[in-house]
Amino acid sequence: MYKVIITFLSLVFIISTAQAAQFTLLKQLKKSTRQKVIEIVDGDTIILKDQSRVRLVGIQTPKPPLAKKGRKEWPLAADAQKTLSDLILNSYVTLYYGGQRNDRYGRALAHIFREDGLWIQGEMLKKGMARVYSYPDNNAVVPEMMALEKAARQGKRGIWALDYYQPKDHMTAGRYRNSFQLVTGLVRNVTKVRGTYYVNFGDDWRKDFTIVIKSNAARKFIKSGMPPHDFKGKRLEIRGWLKSYNGPMIEATHPEQIIIIQ
Repeated sequence: MYKVIITFLSLVFIISTAQAAQFTLLKQLKKSTRQKVIEIVDGDTIILKDQSRVRLVGIQTPKPPLAKKGRKEWPLAADAQKTLSDLILNSYVTLYYGGQRNDRYGRALAHIFREDGLWIQGEMLKKGMARVYSYPDNNAVVPEMMALEKAARQGKRGIWALDYYQPKDHMTAGRYRNSFQLVTGLVRNVTKVRGTYYVNFGDDWRKDFTIVIKSNAARKFIKSGMPPHDFKGKRLEIRGWLKSYNGPMIEATHPEQIIIIQ
């Protein structure tokens, strides 16, 4: 009898904790329409019964071949699409918004919740089928998403079991230009030129990896307690699109892109 009571109380605690977490999550979002999912385009894009397209905001899943010539399918793209299909195809979902509601392609940028309350972005992250992919104008519930991604990474679930998706060392970042990457390294110095911060990871800023933080973004970093000039001597992880600008570069537009490792 004692064991039964302990088990019951444990279940009550687990359920109560989950409900509290769900309540905290929903408080940060605005509820919108309820629709049926009729098609899964890829691991993070769906089509609803009213023919509207929805991009699951806040995450990025492995991509199938894109329209541009020479683009290849990312590893586990089909797995991510199937995972999302198993979760919500032909199901009713409710859209919630946490920032800008549409992208330049006209897709809704929404968080998706199933009828039973399951948060789909969270589930994709938990299964290791997505990376956190935030925007400066759409960064609600990023801490919650980062926590789920961290657990999946530690458990080497899904994409995190593959070298393809592992964080790249800043010394090799130049090999991955024109792709979305996580890059890690020790900051050698930080310079400020006409309001823009250049966070340099090597001695030669003309060819080594750099994080660029423009003045508008710098104000967000300072407000969040992460002034760019304090990055010197710290080991960082940055996520974003690798481009070429005096060597490999990622522009940081909002603090959620950067993790201070130590």
